[in-house]
Amino acid sequence: MEESSSATTGDQRDKSTEEEVIIREVDTDQPSTCPENELDDRELDGSESKPPLNTSDILKAVEVVERDSRAIADSFSSLFASLRLALSEVTSGSVDHMRCFGDTAGRLQESALDAATEGNRYINSCLRYSEEECRCPRHSR
Repeated sequence: MEESSSATTGDQRDKSTEEEVIIREVDTDQPSTCPENELDDRELDGSESKPPLNTSDILKAVEVVERDSRAIADSFSSLFASLRLALSEVTSGSVDHMRCFGDTAGRLQESALDAATEGNRYINSCLRYSEEECRCPRHSR
């Protein structure tokens, strides 16, 4: 009986170690979307022309953030599955402990996903702010 449970445990651990979360590195050599080399954006009538937003770069950045958030959520799921397995071994499968742990793990996962969502909102706000700063007259010389 112990051999079959330890074999199952070994198989489950092998599966969890085989899963890798790949987080895409951000290319820091990408050209800035800020119009640094433009002389003056003022039209003849004195109004300023605004450069078009580089939405493709913004969308790419958002996609990276979303992909990383999903990877983090998957990582948490894997972690909780491992913890659930370890707890079941220690408690000899106590149903009460498993329910308690399941509830706690679920709440922690929800909190982690909420934090990732808030992080996405923060990054999006930073991107919008950065775009606005690039359009500011004092930055375009």
